[in-house]
Order: sequence, then structure tokens, then C-alpha cells
Amino acid sequence: MDASAAQRGFEGPEEGSTAADGPADDATLIAAARIVQQARQDYLDALPIAAAVLQRSTGGTSHVHLANALFLALAGPRACPDVPLAAIAFLAGTGVAARAEAFLAGDERDAEFEARYGEAVAQRHFSVRLARLEILPALGRRCLATIVDRTAQVETEQSLRAEMLRDSLTGLPNRTAFNEAVEGVLADPAFQPGGHGVLVVDMRRFSRVNECVGAIAGDELLITFARRLCSVLRAGDVLARTGGDEFGILMRLEKGLDDALQAAERIRAALVAPFRLSELEIRVDCAFGCALLSGHEELADEVLRNAQFALKRAKASGEIQIYEPNQARAARRRFSIETELRHAIEGGDLQLAFQPLVDLADGTVAGFEALARWSHPRRGAISPTEFIPVAEESGLIVPLGRWALDAALAVVAGWDAAAGAPLPIPVSVNLSAIQLARDDVPSLVADALSRHGIDGARLTLELTESAIVQDPARATKVLHALQELAVRAAMDDFGTGYTSLAYLQRLPIDVLKIDRSFVSDMLADADSVAIVRAILSLARALGMETTAEGIDRPELAEALEQLGCTHGQGFYFARPLAPDAALAYWRARSA
Repeated sequence: MDASAAQRGFEGPEEGSTAADGPADDATLIAAARIVQQARQDYLDALPIAAAVLQRSTGGTSHVHLANALFLALAGPRACPDVPLAAIAFLAGTGVAARAEAFLAGDERDAEFEARYGEAVAQRHFSVRLARLEILPALGRRCLATIVDRTAQVETEQSLRAEMLRDSLTGLPNRTAFNEAVEGVLADPAFQPGGHGVLVVDMRRFSRVNECVGAIAGDELLITFARRLCSVLRAGDVLARTGGDEFGILMRLEKGLDDALQAAERIRAALVAPFRLSELEIRVDCAFGCALLSGHEELADEVLRNAQFALKRAKASGEIQIYEPNQARAARRRFSIETELRHAIEGGDLQLAFQPLVDLADGTVAGFEALARWSHPRRGAISPTEFIPVAEESGLIVPLGRWALDAALAVVAGWDAAAGAPLPIPVSVNLSAIQLARDDVPSLVADALSRHGIDGARLTLELTESAIVQDPARATKVLHALQELAVRAAMDDFGTGYTSLAYLQRLPIDVLKIDRSFVSDMLADADSVAIVRAILSLARALGMETTAEGIDRPELAEALEQLGCTHGQGFYFARPLAPDAALAYWRARSA
């Protein structure tokens, strides 16, 4: 069979007579070739998807050798052996022609890719697969091309994605969409550090609106608030609802930080006017936190978190705050400390140190204050000023307080056992306002005293003014219950809070502890002397003892003793001591 016959669709000797068969009649060859051709066409027609056999001739051009009706419906009537693939509009527009040419010229066994055709509004989407067919010398390289129309599926996916990226209440982009917009800025080859910023706007006390006027009015306020924000944004700014009552704005900045501050001031001014909801007029107080895009962020969400760090400071200060890089590091450290502190409490890795309370009149030790200490195996000593606030914020202050009470009484019981009799050494333990609110303190104290065989008169619980102010009724109930156990109560850091004098008169407070901020400035500040004198006079009038904190010089101890202060505490007498050293200190001072 000659080449011209093969180009008309005949397959070659393996599909007709072979040389061994002897000479064949041309009519027989033609009939056999037509049967094979029709069989292949029937196979393509039986497929439920658009399919065609693409062929590369010896001249290097490719064309459609066979195709089913579904393929022709897509490619058009020009998809025939006489027309190169690149001249067929559909195949050229989808990129199928170029990919098929390269595939037929190469050695890949199969290839699969996505293709699109048409304008954006009416664009169609296809999944294309090319599979190599056996190479026949007479026909050259061929492949089976199948095309699946995925337009409906893609449009559904796009619709679902658009829904997933939209806030259903305000219609604004949500947090995910906002982060994608930030990612786009960071991935832009023309990105410049400081050229974009994220501003987070939070509606302070929004929960009160829901509580007072209901959730429906609250939703209406959010919608109105979002519209007003939109009205003051510049072209190109991206506004999104990133939280319940929190909105994020991605801004382009021509002048860096100055632009960000000006934008924040402009937006704040626009939100000053009250919002009208039906017959209600609501004024909204907002907090603003801002972070600039530096390009060092690993994730887009990190930029938003940075702005939220600044927002947290803004809520406390009332001013627009700009993110500082050390804030994230500090937050990560606090989180790490929280996790490790939990393990330290559960694993018994904390220790107590005991600072002496000294009688200023005769220099004897009147007791010790038990102070929590944490020696971390990797970080070293972690200051209480760092881990106590973390414990209060996370709620770990409750198990920490329980541990401190039990550990302090265990040490006292150990001192008694070493002496062979109860020693006249009282111990003070701090009681957090959070533990006072959440724990059954009287039962806890009673159990601990009983378990260690300690008389209640040897225990003093120190609580701050805030513990009383937060819930005066509960504080009163707890303190009276402790009084029945003979446990004493001391008010720590007195003078720095807002305790009503009526509380002092009504509550069973035994000791007022004068804050170190007044004590340390006494010798140089007449106002501090006046405050200390007033506290001492108040304590005498109410029949209370007094303890001055932060005594670090003999002159302070002498001045306080002359003013009538009962006890002193500070580095002048001793730093916090280990249990054995504290007992030795007591014995030395008592002798």
C-alpha cells in the first residue's frame, strides 16, 4: 500500500493483507480499511464525551483524523483532516492546538490540562486529556484527545467560593478574602515595604448594644457601620469584616506611616456622628490598630494579627496605635509561658520563697510572706512580674493559688516537725481577686489547715483592693468565713486602688500593707510622707496593724517606726529566702 493510500485513512499492511498472504485485490484492501475506519469511528461515537484522534503527518503539521459528533459540536465543521489544528478557532483559542502539537512531537505517554474558551463573562471551562496511540509507520504519530466541559462545575465552584469569601450580614469580604487580598499585595513583584498598611477598626462595647436593644438592632448597626466605613474609603482600599464587631481595611500608603495615621483620623472623624436605628440614636466608640506590611510576614494572617496586637493597646489607651514588632514576640512568649506554667504547676516544678515581716519596734521576725518562684530548666528564673499576670489572664491563677496555700502550710508544718512543737511563725499567702471570685476559698483554707495541722491564727491571706471592689458582697462573705477559722486578712498594696472607707470599716481586715511606691519616696517627697502618715492614722483608728513594703534602707525603717508603722518588709531586712534559710533567719533574729 502506498503513502497516498495511508493518508486517506488506510492503516497499512497489518490491517490488510501481508506480503505472506500474496497479492491482494485493491477492492479487498479498500473494503478492509473502510471496516477498520468505521470501527474506530463507531468507538469514538460511543464515547459520552467529546473525543477525536489527532494525527501528525510526515510533513510536521497536525490535524483531526477522526472525531465524534460531540467533538465536532465544540470544534466546528472545520475540524477535518484538511485543516491544521492551529487553524481551528476552538482548538487554537483553548490552547489545545499548541499543546497537542507539542505532545505529538514529544515522547510523553499522556497529558492532562485545563483549558478555557471565550470572554470572561461567558467563558467556558474544559478538562483536556491527550493519550498516545500506537505509532504506525504509515500514519505517523497519533493521539486520542478527549474534552470534558466543566463549565457548570467551575461556575458552581466559583459561586460557592464567592459565598465562602463574603460576609453574609454586611456583604463585605470576610477574613479569608481579606487575607487573600493581603497575600496578593505581598506577592506583587512591585511590592515595597511600608507601601501598604492594614487598619483594624473595632466597635467598643458593641455587646452592650445587643444586650440593650437586641441582636436584630445590633445587626442593623453593623450593616450601617459598614456602609459608613465604605463611604470614607479611597479608591483601591479593601474593606472586610474580619470579626464580630471588627473591620479590616487594606490601604495603599504613599507616605508610609503618616498616610496610615491620617486615614485612621479621617475614618474616626466619620464615625463620630451617631447612628440612627429606627427611633434610636447610638454613638459608637471605636478603637484603631494599624500594622504596616514589611514583606517579612510568613503568612498574610500575620499582618492582621499584628494590627490586632496594636488594637488591643488602643482599647486600653483610647488612642490610635501602631504595631511594634516586639509585641508579637511578647505575645508568643506569654503563650509559651502559659503552656509551660500549666505543666510546672501540675508537675510541682514551682518553689516558694519566704520574705520576713519584721517588727519595726524590736527587730524580731513577726512572720513570713510566701512568694511563688519559678526556675525554668531552659529559660532560667522567670520573674513573678511576668508569670503572675499570665496566670491571671489564663485562669491558671486558681490552681497556682491553691498550690501556694498548700505548699506554704506544708513548709510551716515542716518547721514545726523540725522543732518538735508548733513555732510562733505566721505565714502570709497572696489571694488573687480571680481566685476569690471563682474558688470556694473558705473550704479550701479549712481543708488545708486541717490536712497540715496548722492553727488558723498562723495564716494571713493577702488580697488587693481590686478583689474587694470587683465583688464587695462576695468579698465580705469570704472574709467573715475566714474570720471564723481565725485566719487573718491583709489588704495588699493599700493606697493604689479605690477602696471605700466604708468597706474598711465593715470588713474584717486585720492588716493594711502600705504600697512600696509611697514608702520608697518618703525621704525625698513630702506628699508620700503625708500619704503614709494618713494611712497609719486610719489604721490606728480602725484597730488595724500596718506593714510597709519596699524598705531598702535603714533610714526608711527608722522613719516608719517613728511614724508608728507596725511591721516592715524589704531588702534591707532580707531578700526572699528558701524554707531552711527562712527558719534559720527566724531563729537568729529571735535569739
